[in-house]
Amino acid sequence: MGLKVKLICVFLFGFIYSFSQTISNLEKYTNPVVDYSLPDPSLILADDGYYYLYATENIRNLPIHRSRDLVVWEFVGTAFTEQTRPNFEPQGNILAPDINRIGNKYVLYYSMSEWGGEWTCGIGCAVSDRPDGPFKDNGMMFRSNGIKVQNSIDPFYIEDDGHKYLFWGSFRGVYAIELSEDGLTVKKGANPIQIAGTAYEGTYIHKHEGYYYMFASIGSCCEGLKSTYTTVVGRSKQLLGPYMDKNGKGMLDNHHEILIHKNEYFVGPGHNSEIIMDKAGNDWIFYHAVNVKNPEGRVLMLDKIIWKNDWPEVKGQSPSLESERPEV
Repeated sequence: MGLKVKLICVFLFGFIYSFSQTISNLEKYTNPVVDYSLPDPSLILADDGYYYLYATENIRNLPIHRSRDLVVWEFVGTAFTEQTRPNFEPQGNILAPDINRIGNKYVLYYSMSEWGGEWTCGIGCAVSDRPDGPFKDNGMMFRSNGIKVQNSIDPFYIEDDGHKYLFWGSFRGVYAIELSEDGLTVKKGANPIQIAGTAYEGTYIHKHEGYYYMFASIGSCCEGLKSTYTTVVGRSKQLLGPYMDKNGKGMLDNHHEILIHKNEYFVGPGHNSEIIMDKAGNDWIFYHAVNVKNPEGRVLMLDKIIWKNDWPEVKGQSPSLESERPEV
């Protein structure tokens, strides 16, 4: 083989290898998908083809991001301004949003709490015609001292069999209550029902193959590298429970299965989002964690849910560093 042919072959091999590596990189993503603090994520696929993600207000007035592929996210604004932000807890922060489409409106449930104010915190909702806002605050739905549930934060909305429910609670029991037809107020005469015990917060419920799966977080969320947050799950045949672990022990008694725990790269993985199905039928879950290499704030994580014997799993039960991208 002549020198010229050899050089051409080397060039072609290098080009093909480089191209294959580029394609491989495009097919994968690395965690965190957003490397600044976006705690307690909630997301929705809007009519414009974008996924919109909302998070606790480490960015004041509650940040909104959007993405087409669930991996690359851009900041598009905040749900509120200084003039329009909720004020029923004047010194409080806006925490743990939960976004939903009810009728032709985007309804954003939120917590408002001052740290330590477990009897004055509460839950409200806001409404918009657009996923990126502006959101008009509908005001407080209830607060702890009125509904008699201590630490009333972390809302989650779900519709089931023609009824609308709100779940909430943080380490003082997880509760549910039925809502009005428009989802903006508590249904007249409805009372809280305790669903799970005092180990949990950040509840999310997902229906899959005839079961309701309650995802929640245990441990401490906000102590940097000392955070012990862990994502757990139980399941039930009925929305209002009882939710059980694999051995039939109840979440009312604080029994559950571990979904995601810490590893050497990330600690405190918890407060997961809705489960999103991609075009290939794979399920994906967002959550936050503390990056060991850069422990400032709680960064946005993404991992694939695998269903095994009718139970959800994340590979290795811990956050991934690199994974195949969702097909969207």
